[in-house]
Amino acid sequence: MTHGIDTGFLVAAELVEHADHAWARQTLFDVLGNTDRLAIAPQVIAEFIHVVTDSRRFAQPLNFKTACDLAEQWWTAADVDRVFPNDSAARQFLKWIQQHQLGRKRLLDTLLAATYKEVGVQSLLTTNPGDFVVFGGFSVISP
Repeated sequence: MTHGIDTGFLVAAELVEHADHAWARQTLFDVLGNTDRLAIAPQVIAEFIHVVTDSRRFAQPLNFKTACDLAEQWWTAADVDRVFPNDSAARQFLKWIQQHQLGRKRLLDTLLAATYKEVGVQSLLTTNPGDFVVFGGFSVISP
């Protein structure tokens, strides 16, 4: 099985001060121990760098270079599939925004869910399950 990675999960996995750090690390260990795969989209990488370098969110944010280095490690990891939004994902994104009457704060998660759906990902690793349950069709793994 392939599990899509949400930004919140990635942040929790990498920042020790995150409240869900231990859970995220154990979940990675369990998932990869089952020989499952991970999927990541470029928008997760960008949002990850944005979040982990924000001193308003963390007492010890990462510096920009460290954040970029970690993002590259995730992007190029052997057990991670790189997935991209395509025309079908964009159409699904637009459909869901209208169907579920979602606002501007839901745009990134909706595009991510549409991207994962279009490549066949059925499981999501996230610290924010409420961001994805509305779409259905995903098994959400969260703390």
